Amino acid sequence: MSGDGNKKQFWKRNAAKVPGSIQHVYGAQHPPFDPLLHANLIKAGQKPSPATPGKPKKATTFQEFESITSDAWDVGDDDDELLAMAAQNLNIEVVMETANKVIENHSKLHERQKMDDNTHEEGADNNDEEEEEEEEDEEDEEGDLTSPELSFSFQSNLDTEGRLVKSHSEAPIGSPKDAAGEHAALYRQRSLPHRPVIPLVARMADQNTSGTPAMTEREASRLDKFKQLLAGPNTDLEELRKLSWSGVPRQVRPITWKLLSGYLPANAERRENVLQRKRQEYFGFIQQYYDSRNDEHHQDTYRQIQIDIPRMSPESLVLQPKVTEIFERILFIWAIRHPASGYVQGINDLVTPFFVVYVFEYIEEEVENFDVSSLQEEALRNIEADSFWCMSKLLDGIQDNYTFAQPGIQRKVKALEELVSRIDESVHHHMQHYEVEYLQFAFRWMNNLLMRELPLRCTIRLWDTYQAEPEGFSHFHLYVCAAFLVRWRKEILEERDFQGLMILLQNLPTMHWGNEEVSVLLAEAYRLKFAFADAPNHYKR
Repeated sequence: MSGDGNKKQFWKRNAAKVPGSIQHVYGAQHPPFDPLLHANLIKAGQKPSPATPGKPKKATTFQEFESITSDAWDVGDDDDELLAMAAQNLNIEVVMETANKVIENHSKLHERQKMDDNTHEEGADNNDEEEEEEEEDEEDEEGDLTSPELSFSFQSNLDTEGRLVKSHSEAPIGSPKDAAGEHAALYRQRSLPHRPVIPLVARMADQNTSGTPAMTEREASRLDKFKQLLAGPNTDLEELRKLSWSGVPRQVRPITWKLLSGYLPANAERRENVLQRKRQEYFGFIQQYYDSRNDEHHQDTYRQIQIDIPRMSPESLVLQPKVTEIFERILFIWAIRHPASGYVQGINDLVTPFFVVYVFEYIEEEVENFDVSSLQEEALRNIEADSFWCMSKLLDGIQDNYTFAQPGIQRKVKALEELVSRIDESVHHHMQHYEVEYLQFAFRWMNNLLMRELPLRCTIRLWDTYQAEPEGFSHFHLYVCAAFLVRWRKEILEERDFQGLMILLQNLPTMHWGNEEVSVLLAEAYRLKFAFADAPNHYKR
């Protein structure tokens, strides 16, 4: 290394620069330079200064790729090179002239539309077509801008003085060109595909997580079976587990989860007394411990909880001030009562499914549109205490995931690697070939119980089965993760480098998943468990 004098290592370049500064991302939707910081490149009629000849070297290794893209080492010099190259390749005069013409044409169009408000719609349509044809002709003459969408993007990035701005938020309010800007924005909005609103929890067909559409005959029959089973003086928990394995109807999910988690007794007469006692006990902990959250010994824990809660999803729920307060209390009290592990990032995600399910005990509408603070204080206290105790029951079975060095997660990730090597050798060897370690992506799968990989509605459905399965969160989850990984074998085998594989595995396309996909995943996991659970040496080489 030292003998290669002419070659600088990628981590030593620009060593005098301060790491960690923010760099701009060039080329996405704006011209590849910053007009606010480099105004001398944008003056109308002034050509940019010539840039240093030569093209940037193409990244051929991961180290070169990292040195080009990392903002921690190369700061400042690369900015100037990129700006100079951008200025050299972009004809500023053409851009400014074309953009001004587009603005003028759209201003005329806007005036004509005002004058023709009472005319027939066909007349207005003809005017629109004429204006669009004129714009296309003008853009063709210039040669650099050929698409209406691109013209609109330049027009929307100009203010009244002809300067380029990065977004509409930087344009001056009350500008005479506001009407044209609004028209361009509307055009772009219509040209984009419609982004569907995905509910946080599933519809009735997805095991009745939220909403109240008409039930099918099968769903009504399953709901009746649950109600009959729960109506007895002593609930048969084994039968309840069998029913719950395929999903729990929304109407009975709160009571079912409380029973299956061991929070409530099977005897119906004792349940009310147990609920009252456990809820009082929890709020006794609040009075005893919560005031110590700012003490020297506990302030770091409380501060980390405050940092992590805004990162949770769904944001529309957890960012409500009332919900944030509830989550802070639940997590802090759990950490104080479990000093062996304390609070660890990832535990915060495990509160959300319980909280959402127990909110549905009091509301009918979907939770993403509901203001939790509108609930009565008694209902909020019940939801908070029930969520705390059920989360505690869950964590009791997987606490070694969160003790020092997180040995439980280490073991499960290793077991996952051994299992995948047996059930899909092609996927296993493909990841080995590109040096992808299972710990790099599966740690989060174990730490957050796949909550960051699946929509909340799928997590709730998944937890129906976890509650019904013996050691569902600690043992069955391993087979779910194996089935989940192999589910994407086609996409995995198509990736041909380390970066592509990591991006795929950390952003798997599950946003539109529902009950059907989760049911298939659970069925495959059960098959793997049946084949390997009682013979663990079968997946050890």
